[in-house]
Amino acid sequence: MTRHGDMRYSAMRVIEFAAAGGPEVLRIAEHPRPVPGHGEVVIKVAAAGVNRPDIQQRRGLYPPPPGASPIPGLDVAGIVVAAGPDVSGVSVGDAVCALANGGGYAEFCCVPALQCMPVPRGFTFVQAASLPEVYFTAWNNVIWLGRLAEGESLLVQGGTSGVGMAAIQIARKLRNATVYATAGTEEKLAVCRETGAQAAVSYKGPWDDEIRALTGGEGVDVILDAQAGPYTQRQLDLLKPDGRLIFIASHLGETAEVNVRSVVRRRLTLAGSTLRPRPAAYKGRIAAELVEQVWPLLESGAIATRIHAVFPFEDVRSAHRLLDENEQIGKVVLSVDPSLAQTVARSLPDGRN
Repeated sequence: MTRHGDMRYSAMRVIEFAAAGGPEVLRIAEHPRPVPGHGEVVIKVAAAGVNRPDIQQRRGLYPPPPGASPIPGLDVAGIVVAAGPDVSGVSVGDAVCALANGGGYAEFCCVPALQCMPVPRGFTFVQAASLPEVYFTAWNNVIWLGRLAEGESLLVQGGTSGVGMAAIQIARKLRNATVYATAGTEEKLAVCRETGAQAAVSYKGPWDDEIRALTGGEGVDVILDAQAGPYTQRQLDLLKPDGRLIFIASHLGETAEVNVRSVVRRRLTLAGSTLRPRPAAYKGRIAAELVEQVWPLLESGAIATRIHAVFPFEDVRSAHRLLDENEQIGKVVLSVDPSLAQTVARSLPDGRN
């Protein structure tokens, strides 16, 4: 292994698809191994997270931004094996997890060094691979865009998604917030409460009326939502004055009719975000805050990651079918290198792990 790229291996296995479709379009192929550019590192991938954006990309609904790898995969954990020029803070041999811009479903992945974080102490590579995408997304939307303040209230739509569980725990442990959540089954509602939600209600019923009743008619300060469409005005009506509605997707519809007069009068904020096209410097600031504020809670057990299932790299289609069926609770992870995936990450040079 060398700083500027070890080229002993000229090829690697990846998961790709030639056309949009169901899980059956996914296939294993051979691609050239990536070479790091300025500010980049190459990670030998031990495990990779499977996320909703991967599903949408496979369906043809979420194309990668210009310059990003067409290979799916936004979460990776593994060992840094090469570093390009102008890399600092990350060294060859480090055990890291990272938010990739794409390319995570591969044996090697090239990632901006700023988007790498040390594997939390005591975590396996599988556990570490479950962290980046959901915690980056939750932090960006709940803390930065949602401006959740100490003691405020938060409604998380879909509390047992990876992002939902991260948001609930961040809000409870770092903002002492009162958290409410929605989910679709009794089992998922129970998990929301176990994760830290004060109350959880079924989205199959009058969820807005139930949340309104639980808050004594006051509503909530911040709502994190991936549904949009017909949910939009119902959520605006549920916000307190100065409340913030943050969209991370629009699964129920890309358009909505809203009462703008009410938005103005009650000083409401609507915001949305797509993190993937953001520059590395932006993501690097999130990474630094996560390592400083969230990683100690993960290492102490105050915040936990929940792995629903681990699939072999070769069985990626089954992983995607599971997310298509929306039966998972927590994260789904691919074991890319089975010799490393379930092992506790090696010690880092600074002794964190």
